[in-house]
Amino acid sequence: MTPMRLAATLAALALLAPVPAAALGAPELAKVVREIDDRQRNQGDWKALCYMEQKEKDKTDVVYELLVFRRDQDDKQMFLFTKPKAEAGKGYLRIEKNLWLYDPSTGRWERRTERERIGGTNTRRSDLDESRLVEEYDAKWEADEKLGVYAVHRILLSAKPGVDVAFPVVRLWVDQASLNILKRQELALSGRLMRTVYQPRWRRIFSPSKKADVWYPEEIRVFDEIEKGNSTLILIKEIDLRPLQANLFTKAWLESRSR
Repeated sequence: MTPMRLAATLAALALLAPVPAAALGAPELAKVVREIDDRQRNQGDWKALCYMEQKEKDKTDVVYELLVFRRDQDDKQMFLFTKPKAEAGKGYLRIEKNLWLYDPSTGRWERRTERERIGGTNTRRSDLDESRLVEEYDAKWEADEKLGVYAVHRILLSAKPGVDVAFPVVRLWVDQASLNILKRQELALSGRLMRTVYQPRWRRIFSPSKKADVWYPEEIRVFDEIEKGNSTLILIKEIDLRPLQANLFTKAWLESRSR
């Protein structure tokens, strides 16, 4: 190995070396997790235009366009697909912690779980919601280390008893400087890795209802660890934090969009 290649190898290994640090104590860890939630919490209404590009092995890529509506204070959420034409009018509604799927081709509603693959992609409902780590998980500090050029906290989350989540075990890599989640691994109870999620770009927008900035991942890359080669790219665009219609989070409103 030449000196130049050796230097490059050592530099690459240095990026993976643990950052010398004492373990986060329980109070410090609780503060970090609470801050992650608070930074994404709007305390009002939310509307966003989203694009999802689904890649599957040996299949043609599919691009979806959907509107995402949230009313964070009441824990309500709705997805309305607008493209492609075959999916237009289909939607999901979350009310009273129940997730419902509406198919305009049949006019039927079906109850779904948090593990539902939204639109058949690798996306889960929680990918497009605010962070609810304090409510849904118990946290354990694992290490402080490097993720590329970022110094990160590695945190293990275990779902609280009785809470319906997409994945019962989640591992986070949290940027120490910004407290943005850069990487997420989601596992089954058996320990099997199900998805790896990267959130490389974050943006903030001022929220009139919160009277402070709200952070959201502008780009989300989801990799299916079971069906290798399958992935989803999510882009969150055109954020609007103005109040939404009072009757928007209802089955009647969603049904009216496809008439």
